[in-house]
Amino acid sequence: MKIQKIQGLIAAPFTAMDVEGKLNLSLVKDYYAFLKRNDIKGAFINGSTGEGVSLTLDEKKLHAEAWAAATKDDDEFKVITLVGGTCLADCIDLATHAQAQGLYATAFTAPFYFKPNVNALAEVCKIVADAIPGMPFYYYHIPVLTGVNVAMYDLLNAIDGKIENFAGVKYTHEDFMDFLSCLSLENGKYDMLWGRDENMLSALILGSKGAVGSTYNYAAPLYNNLIAAYENNDFELARKLQQQSIDMIRLLGKYGGIATGKAFMKLIGLDCGEFRLPVKNMTKERFELFKSDVDGVGFQSFKSV
Repeated sequence: MKIQKIQGLIAAPFTAMDVEGKLNLSLVKDYYAFLKRNDIKGAFINGSTGEGVSLTLDEKKLHAEAWAAATKDDDEFKVITLVGGTCLADCIDLATHAQAQGLYATAFTAPFYFKPNVNALAEVCKIVADAIPGMPFYYYHIPVLTGVNVAMYDLLNAIDGKIENFAGVKYTHEDFMDFLSCLSLENGKYDMLWGRDENMLSALILGSKGAVGSTYNYAAPLYNNLIAAYENNDFELARKLQQQSIDMIRLLGKYGGIATGKAFMKLIGLDCGEFRLPVKNMTKERFELFKSDVDGVGFQSFKSV
């Protein structure tokens, strides 16, 4: 299978919840239109930002179906769904369902309870990928959450030539040596999607063309301008924009982590509800402090619209 390399920004959407904490699938169509309006090239659903590990198997399928329906007439918009988990039978079930729905690709992350070494990881990747022949299959490398920190260069060498539909890696880690080696492998054979928004400029310098991230949901213009500045050799502006990204991302840590992203979404007018436990959401009082800090980093000048 010929590997198509994705260029530009892929957003990792938040899974919309209603006031009772149930899926709010009615928001997906508007969410898709919102991403398109902000020059986003695709969506990586049911991942970390999308609370995939907190969704039931049926909920993941319903969410995938909603995104498939919303994007069915748009071949240019790539929807990738995460099917990774600890049960391979469930992963295969989700992958074959995604293929039946016509989604662009699936992604798989390492089993995180019984942690595999690189050879076992290559083996489980093959089992899931072989269930969806002809459909691009990505590995999602996020060792900070899975605890599986094998070098992606070693994984690519272990699977090279053995998985026909292996497209590449969503690389959410800070090992630039490993990332560059993966980009260079087999004359740039694999699609390496950068996954750390706060380090995008460094990844661009190494040769990254596509990126997947949560902050692209609500600050897409900032990153599209950063990419344009880099491509125009305006490195001073590119560094300034990357620092703006870092200043914004520091607020995620200050206000509790991943759930802060849904607070940003409320500020741009797309209310995705709250995160499910065990993730904590900020109080109303903290939200007011958050809004003040958001204004302080200039969010109004680069927010998604």
